Amino acid sequence: MAKVPDNEVKLRNAIYLLVSIVNDTAVPRNIRRAATEALNQLRDEKLTPGVKAANAISLLDQVSQDPNMPLNTRTKIWQIIAILETIHD
Repeated sequence: MAKVPDNEVKLRNAIYLLVSIVNDTAVPRNIRRAATEALNQLRDEKLTPGVKAANAISLLDQVSQDPNMPLNTRTKIWQIIAILETIHD
């Protein structure tokens, strides 16, 4: 059995958490939109894992300061950013 690269596992974990934010109707629309954009960046096959992560971090960092964000969502976003910061090319 081939070993799945570490970056791939981290990307899957981040995608899983982002999908949970996108599907949560208690999260404000602008935050779900940013999560969707970050998901699109992480799923872009033309980009390297490091670039995917950097682009998603940039999008999530901008929205993480939104005062209307529920606390559990903010915690998830910080968790996603922490995962993505460990991804390098």
